[in-house]
Amino acid sequence: MPDTPTNLLEQLEPVVAENLDRHLGLAQEWHPHDYVPWSQGRDFAFLGGEDYSPEQSQLSETAKAAMFTNLLTEDNLPSYHREIATRFGRDGAWGTWVGRWTAEENRHGIAMRDYLVVTRGVDPVELERARMDYMTSGYDSGDKTALEAVTYVSFQELATRVSHRNTGKVTGDPIADKMLARISKDENLHMVFYRNIVAAALEIAPDETMRAIADEVIGFEMPGATMAGFRRSSMIIAKAGIYDLRLHHDEVIMPILRHWKVFDRSDFGPVGEQARDDLAQFLSALDKQAATFVDRRAVGRERDIARGRDNSADIAS
Repeated sequence: MPDTPTNLLEQLEPVVAENLDRHLGLAQEWHPHDYVPWSQGRDFAFLGGEDYSPEQSQLSETAKAAMFTNLLTEDNLPSYHREIATRFGRDGAWGTWVGRWTAEENRHGIAMRDYLVVTRGVDPVELERARMDYMTSGYDSGDKTALEAVTYVSFQELATRVSHRNTGKVTGDPIADKMLARISKDENLHMVFYRNIVAAALEIAPDETMRAIADEVIGFEMPGATMAGFRRSSMIIAKAGIYDLRLHHDEVIMPILRHWKVFDRSDFGPVGEQARDDLAQFLSALDKQAATFVDRRAVGRERDIARGRDNSADIAS
């Protein structure tokens, strides 16, 4: 495999600057406190009030699992900042973007935590203990290159958008739905920024970028995959249709690949062609897995309805 150009970040700098300006022109100012129903808040026992108990939450178990997982994922922002600052640098347009992205992402955790604590949506003690554990272990993307990192976040930002948006739908609370829709708008703009950088990289180093795309799609994991209880929560989330293999394939991977026109390009050498073949084989298998999962889920839902356990309120539309 030929080496990625050593000055790729430098070559991409004008594209980063252009897309930073574009982002700043489109991003809308918003304030987390506007999305929190403060009138529902009251003291906990430490200040003479009442501590949390499960019956105080108006959220379904599915909504709790999704919001808990999504918030803990947002909490690891310091680790994500370190990862991209290390790879993209802290100078020039890259550095400005890293700082701006971090500031915008920080709002997400603030809004979600305030909402959950004020409404007593989840156990705040359990939430804080989980936050301490997860942030202590941190997030490590391994030895990803800058090219691989920017490719990964192109998909990850869109995956997060889909997860937040569908979580809002299952909460049954218009306030939570509005808050998560607002957060999803940020995630979508972030995705567009990274997607455009990868599109430019494809023009500069098509083979190396195609290899990065294939590797990141094939090895994709959400950043929260290492948190305690993630497997159980992800299954609850998938069964509810908040985020599953079908959504991952249809609403995350394929739209971005179509934007990059990876299956239409004719400028790949042997490395790029092999990467594209690897990607095509993986996508075919993923599509079949997604179809199988959806079929099994439908059977399970029919069985639950027959047994009188209709969980349709927990299912994202």
